[in-house]
Amino acid sequence: MSACKRLLYIVKHRGIWPSIWRRNVTTWSPVGAAFNAKPHRRLELFEKNVGLFGVPELSSPAGFEVTTKRALKDTQELVDKVCSSPPGAVTVETFDQLSDGLCKVADLADFVKVAHPDPSFREAAEKTCIEIGTVVEKLNTNVDLCRSLKNLLDNKDVFAQLDPETRKVAELFMFDFAISGIHLDEKLRKEAVKLHVKLLDLNNEFLMGSHLPNRIAKSAIPEYIHCHFATEGSFIQIGGLHAESSNDLVREVAYRIFLYPNADLMECLEELLKCRNKLAKLVGYESYAHRALQGTMAKTPETVMNFLQLLTDKLSERTAIDFEMIKDMKTKLNPLNAELMPWDPPYFSGVLRAERYNIEPSLYSPYFSLGSCMEGLNSLFTKLYGVSIMSEHPSAGEVWNDDVRKLAVVHETEGLLGYIYCDFFHRANKPHQDCHFTIRGGRQCQESGQYQLPVVVLMLSLPHPTKSAPTLLTPSMMENLFHEMGHAMHSMLGRTRYQHITGTRCATDFAEVPSILMEYFATDYRVVNQFARHYQTGQPLPQSMVARLCESKKVCGAADTQLQIFYSALDQMYHGKPQNRSTTDILKDMQHKFYGLPYTPNTAWQLRFSHLIGYGAKYYSYLMSRAVASMVWKQCFVQDPLNRDAAETAHH
Repeated sequence: MSACKRLLYIVKHRGIWPSIWRRNVTTWSPVGAAFNAKPHRRLELFEKNVGLFGVPELSSPAGFEVTTKRALKDTQELVDKVCSSPPGAVTVETFDQLSDGLCKVADLADFVKVAHPDPSFREAAEKTCIEIGTVVEKLNTNVDLCRSLKNLLDNKDVFAQLDPETRKVAELFMFDFAISGIHLDEKLRKEAVKLHVKLLDLNNEFLMGSHLPNRIAKSAIPEYIHCHFATEGSFIQIGGLHAESSNDLVREVAYRIFLYPNADLMECLEELLKCRNKLAKLVGYESYAHRALQGTMAKTPETVMNFLQLLTDKLSERTAIDFEMIKDMKTKLNPLNAELMPWDPPYFSGVLRAERYNIEPSLYSPYFSLGSCMEGLNSLFTKLYGVSIMSEHPSAGEVWNDDVRKLAVVHETEGLLGYIYCDFFHRANKPHQDCHFTIRGGRQCQESGQYQLPVVVLMLSLPHPTKSAPTLLTPSMMENLFHEMGHAMHSMLGRTRYQHITGTRCATDFAEVPSILMEYFATDYRVVNQFARHYQTGQPLPQSMVARLCESKKVCGAADTQLQIFYSALDQMYHGKPQNRSTTDILKDMQHKFYGLPYTPNTAWQLRFSHLIGYGAKYYSYLMSRAVASMVWKQCFVQDPLNRDAAETAHH
């Protein structure tokens, strides 16, 4: 079946939405219809199971062992090849092929271990992550492998003839060797590998634990708030902060219980930080932060802390005003309990915005059906980059849940650029965080002459459509969708020759720039006007409502930024020189210095700080990316956000 016929088939047979709200809207595009339709359980009795993401072996959990063994066999062959080849471009190409073979298995497993509904798939994926991770750490201290790359870098005549991208990738691979301890003697190299492997386990344990709910006996909290939480027998289960709840007690209970210290996880974090520091010292750095920041724009922890202190000083007056306004609002609504607590700012700043600008989310949601937002993204990408997103019908076994949608990203002249799997809807045991996963990076395959298409997953936790309405997004949900789609398009449009530097594998300082830039588009009327229309009447969202929404974002903006500064400072302190005090004592100190609201006894927010794993000593880069995105918006898009030439300039 041709792509065009297949798309028509999807719209005809699956793009069916309930008649109760179909009547007045007849203009959904195929991609809009696909996301505004309720998913139907498919009968796959006679369809061949193609395996997760089209990997045939992954039709069952046992397939992870098969793919791991094959990847390790291919790895050994490529190591032998690169060690026996004369220095040249083929050295870098083989290194990238070697890296890609391991990443394709490890990255897919990284996603499956947190997102697959079936525990047997999750366990098999977790085992694969550890196996591949162990091999990667051994390769990073493989002297023969390093020597083959060093021969290239030392051969000035050959190195000078390489193109700039190839030279850069060669230097990055050598940098990986250097920070892994390749310069150490054999005994210390083995010690470094052992620490790396131990950290793989600790990272995984902390990441999984940071998402687990806490529970408390029903009898310990007032019965009238039980309905706000999930129940499990005689227990209440609390899996988040409920920061937007209007009930003060619900927010407080959620904060105190969700952040209640788990002794095992606390021990895991303390051990993780000790191991990171020990590894950094072993390979020649003052601290883990010094090691992590080498090669970044900031370069040293001192520069990062100066940046955070400078931001704090610049914001201090505005932050104080924000907290005063929030406190006044709490006093007004709750005069008997007016002290401002850490669980208050998200809710009361929202009340302030709503009251001052009349931006109650329920007024906006009817205009932001998921389908219309996806249409908006499609329209925006078409205008800026000549790229369309098209809904495709996944094959049997290709996706891990019935409500996962598959999108093909197609360029007007270059054709298919890659695939985005959209895991958008809430389900039990799914992480609450919105995030982007690279399943496969783009690269030019020298062995086949073809370009390997990137594959990514976007994960959100949106409400399911109902019988009477499609999924309706609040303004913040819509902004998050645009943000995550920014990551996805970064992966699609990168088209790098090497997967080692593709998409979000760029320098950490810039990894968030495309996604934060998308937030600017999400709140510009000239963009929003292209897609925001009422799901029943088709009426566009009034310009005045968008203007109010944009203005409201400035309310308490300083306090919001200051919270990110506090998180960034905490991250730096955890990864600096050891302080012989607990992670909770460090948190108290940083909260006092960089945020101001009192620490709540018997809480440990750091145990929910999952970014410590992927962004260890680099969480500040979120603030750096925000500054760069602001600059790009002002220089390229503020005059005309739909300008193709400006988009091409920003892209390059």
